[in-house]
Amino acid sequence: MTADRNATPAGGPAAAGFFWHERCFWHDPGAIGVFSAPGEFLQPQSASESPESKRRLKNLLEVSGLIDALSVVKPPPASRRDLERFHTARYLEALEAGDRARGGDGGDCAPYTPGSLAAARQSAGLAIAAVEAVASGELATAYALCRPPGHHAEADLGRGFCLLGNIPVAVMRAHALGQVGRVAILDWDVHHGNGQQAAFYADPDVFTVSVHQAGNFPLDTGTFEEQGEGAGEGACLNLPLPPGCGLGAYEYAMSELVLPALEAFAPELIVVACGYDACGKDPLGKMLLNSAAFAGMTRQLRELAERVSQGRLVMIHEGGYSEGYVPLCGHAVIQTLADSEIAVPDPQNDEIAAWAYQALQPHQRALIDGWRAAWAAAGRL
Repeated sequence: MTADRNATPAGGPAAAGFFWHERCFWHDPGAIGVFSAPGEFLQPQSASESPESKRRLKNLLEVSGLIDALSVVKPPPASRRDLERFHTARYLEALEAGDRARGGDGGDCAPYTPGSLAAARQSAGLAIAAVEAVASGELATAYALCRPPGHHAEADLGRGFCLLGNIPVAVMRAHALGQVGRVAILDWDVHHGNGQQAAFYADPDVFTVSVHQAGNFPLDTGTFEEQGEGAGEGACLNLPLPPGCGLGAYEYAMSELVLPALEAFAPELIVVACGYDACGKDPLGKMLLNSAAFAGMTRQLRELAERVSQGRLVMIHEGGYSEGYVPLCGHAVIQTLADSEIAVPDPQNDEIAAWAYQALQPHQRALIDGWRAAWAAAGRL
C-alpha cells in the first residue's frame, strides 16, 4: 500500500515528513571501531558510528514503499548564526580549523575528518527544518534522519560521536523566531542525553527527559538527582535504568512516569531524541528492546501529542549501531509516526521478546516506583 508522498489529509497537514540528505552519510569519523581513538594494538575497522545503519534505513523505506507515504524534504544546512545560538564561537572556529586541516576530535570521543563539518551542519539543518515544519503546522509529525548524531554535543564540546547539538540548535532557533513556546524533549537513546540537559538546564520552558542505561555514557551525567537549576528546577528528569532492562521495564517506566510527567508539563511540541541502541542487538548498549517496543513508545507519544500539543511530534535520529537491526526499528517507528499500514517483517522481534528477563523485574519496579514517588512528592505529576 502506497500513497502520494505529498498528499495532505483533508483539514490538516500531511501525516508525516521525512527529512534526509546524502551529505549526512559522508561524515567519516575514521577507523576507530568501538573505541574512542585508534591504537597500536587495535586493528583498524570502521567506526561504530558508521553511515550504514542510517543508509539502510533510508533504503528500507524506499524498498517497502513507505517513503512514498511521507513528505520528503532535503533542507539546507544550518547557518553559522543558527549554530551560535547554542555553540560557542570558539568551538565552532576550532571545528572549522580542523576541517580545513586533517580533522581532529571535537573533545570527548567525537572524531572527524575533512568534510565532517559539512555533514554536521547538514544534520543540524535537518533537525531545524523538521522542528520548523511541525511547529508551523506545515506537517503534523516529522522524522529527521540526522547524522552525525547530536544529543551528546555541548556548547563548547563535542562528545560521543556528536559534533553539533542538533536538537538544541533546532529548539533554540524555534524559540528565537517565536515558532513555539513550551517544548518537551524525550531522549530514549541508550546513552544519557547530556547535550539537551546542558542546553536547557535552567530553562523552565524546555522539559528534558532522558531514559537511558545507567553509567554508560557519559559517565559523569544522568542521575535522577539532576533536575535542573534556578528557574529550570524540575524541568529535567533522568531515568538511569540498570543494564538488562527489557520490554517490561521500559513499558512500566513510560506508563508510570515518563508519559505522566510529559503530560503534566503540557508542551506545545514534543521532540524525541530517537536512538535505537537500547535494542537487544546493539553492540554499545545492554538493553533488550525490539522493533515493536520502539513502535509502541511512538504510538504512546502520538496519542499524548494529540492530547497536549495538537499532535506536534518530531523524531530526531540519534544513536543505534546494529547495521542490520536499526533499519527495522526505524521503519517501525516511522510507520507508526505516519499512521501507515506499510509494514516490513522483523524476523528478530519475537525472538527478542522471548528472551529471559523481558518481564518487569522486582528491582526495576522498585527503582521506577521510587522515582515516581519522589517526582510526585515535588508536585510535578
